[in-house]
Amino acid sequence: MTEKVVVIYSGGMDSFTVLNRARKDGKEVFALSFDYGQRHVKELECASTVCTELGVNHKVIDISAINQLLAGSSLTDDIDIPEGHYEAENMKSTIVPNRNMILLSLAVAYAVSVGAEQVYYGAHSGDHAIYPDCRPEFVEKMNDVCKIANYESVEIFSPYLTVNKTAILADGISMGLDYSNTWTCYNGRDKACGKCGSCQERLEAFEENNVTDPITYE
Repeated sequence: MTEKVVVIYSGGMDSFTVLNRARKDGKEVFALSFDYGQRHVKELECASTVCTELGVNHKVIDISAINQLLAGSSLTDDIDIPEGHYEAENMKSTIVPNRNMILLSLAVAYAVSVGAEQVYYGAHSGDHAIYPDCRPEFVEKMNDVCKIANYESVEIFSPYLTVNKTAILADGISMGLDYSNTWTCYNGRDKACGKCGSCQERLEAFEENNVTDPITYE
């Protein structure tokens, strides 16, 4: 019997690679996306398109009501998206309070309901400088909790936890993936800005892999 897994799938290039890595590993994938009021909601459109094309079970859950509790992030509030590299101090404005703990908790609940033993989660080393909830110690502690939070043990699995976006893209290229239906930019415009930390890291990954990014930039 094929093992079931839940993949937290934002629609970005990292989670797109994670989704396909799970499929390549022979898992039956249940993709789970969240609308938490992010201004870059275009990523959810990409996620839906990809899952339809792949025939992957996909749920998009509206949890935007929780924004009443999660004030202060430039991803959800009327605050300018900062420009610059991820390691810059001003990128801390993109932190959504407790976001990944919330999303992982919901994903684990979904995993229990469908009989999945793992939740695939796309944290990577490029996020460690700014986002505490992408660091190995957070993932390890969440994994410990999620194994005992229910009668059914669920593992938090982060296949790219210790590598950067360049390595993630390299794995995707080795799988023959097409990144045209992924969205990385934090600005909610028609084209990617190319200036925010998320865009810059994406562009660096494509450059370092000597391939052209298929999406359009302003």
